[in-house]
Amino acid sequence: MEFLADLWNFMKERKKFWLAPMIIILLLLGTLLVFTAGSSVAPFVYTLF
Repeated sequence: MEFLADLWNFMKERKKFWLAPMIIILLLLGTLLVFTAGSSVAPFVYTLF
């Protein structure tokens, strides 16, 4: 959690709020790949990339 606080403070101090949507999208894509890796949906998800 300290990493997230540091990241938020960095974005707030340097006015880098445009980084937030990119970080959120990368996290969502990463969790999608992790949760579908062992399921029958995996071949369909990997075709997206």
